[in-house]
Amino acid sequence: MKKWWIFFFCTVLAAGCVHREHYSEVPHIEFVRLEKLDDGTGRDNKANLVIAFQDGDGDIGLSISDTTGPFAPDSAYYYNFFIDFIEKQHGEWVVVETLGTHNARVPYLSEAVPESIEGELTILTDINNPSSPYDTIKLRCRLVDRALHESNIIETPEIIVKK
Repeated sequence: MKKWWIFFFCTVLAAGCVHREHYSEVPHIEFVRLEKLDDGTGRDNKANLVIAFQDGDGDIGLSISDTTGPFAPDSAYYYNFFIDFIEKQHGEWVVVETLGTHNARVPYLSEAVPESIEGELTILTDINNPSSPYDTIKLRCRLVDRALHESNIIETPEIIVKK
């Protein structure tokens, strides 16, 4: 009987020592890496962009049915992960418009809202602008949660793209 009480006490004590991180309700992101994908063409067309994230209330992500109000297809927040495509042109960095969008709709990352969450996201993106002769790019990114809190803005390092 005495061993049971010691086990119970240690279990309660250990549960009380679990450290839960508390982050800002505004998402925070950091660049982790960019992994070029070999599609067999000899060109760099796509890459996985990996970012780390933290969010204090866990409200990152959109469901397939989130298509009304601020998340409507014609709304500024239809996408919740935004990527600007930046090319180095004659030594200067220039944001360029490309065919299609580089933006993405990140799905729900937690069903247990509100809770502090952190982790890594992998976003598949195009990295080659076929209508441009320039081969050095960067991606500028930000994440928006369901409360429309916008994260910090990050940029990748320079990426040399095989044309």
